[in-house]
Amino acid sequence: MPKVCPVCGAEAVREEGEAVLRCTGIECPAKLLRNIIHFVSKEGMDIEGLGASIVEQLIDNNLISNIADIYSLTLEDISKLKKNGTKFATNLVNAIEESKNNDLYKLITALGIRHVGTKSAKTIAKYCKTLDNLMQIDIETLSEIEDVGDITAESIYEFFKQPQTIDLIQKLKTAGVNMQVKEEEKIDERFKEMTFVLTGGLDNFTRDEATKIIESFGGKVSSSVSKKTTYVLAGEEAGSKLAKARDLGISIITEQEFNDMIK
Repeated sequence: MPKVCPVCGAEAVREEGEAVLRCTGIECPAKLLRNIIHFVSKEGMDIEGLGASIVEQLIDNNLISNIADIYSLTLEDISKLKKNGTKFATNLVNAIEESKNNDLYKLITALGIRHVGTKSAKTIAKYCKTLDNLMQIDIETLSEIEDVGDITAESIYEFFKQPQTIDLIQKLKTAGVNMQVKEEEKIDERFKEMTFVLTGGLDNFTRDEATKIIESFGGKVSSSVSKKTTYVLAGEEAGSKLAKARDLGISIITEQEFNDMIK
């Protein structure tokens, strides 16, 4: 089995317990389309208008060859992709420019670090404050961060030691992408030190909307019920989480009760 990627030369690794061998290079041409689609996705940098088909066209027309090239696109580059595409190009250029101001956790999520999702990215960003701090932190300290275990810590550490990652981060810095946490003034912390678990379908909120509301009031949202859970917000067809909450004696609230709490 190869020790380096045959396409880009980055280290090729196989995690314990897995059969697949993975290229570790974030700038690898063989992974370019997938990496950019993830980078610009709603969970990542949330660049509206830059869908998979547009990304594919940009690559096919040699307008981008790595993630950072997104921030060098011009109105002229983009308008060529569609007939009478000036309005589309203007909106997309504005969306790309706006994404530079995203909070740090969005960038961490967008980088596609293995085992790191939005929830853990938020925790990591709050702990490290800047991307430079994250790039310099050791595995032992990483593994002590909430929502980061040993496997995830090693994945993060190795990711930021890759030459291609260092090169990309420098390009993003040069492009003006925000690399630090945006401290939000918390006026109302009514849910401070409270942990919520969401289960079942809600009528008036998506899971993401309810999570943002809870976090805006200083609370936390967990994916699993434990003795540390303060409330379980139960919607329609709530399942095993509701049953576990009852077994543990955790307070269960309805969507109407949640509405009353956030008024």
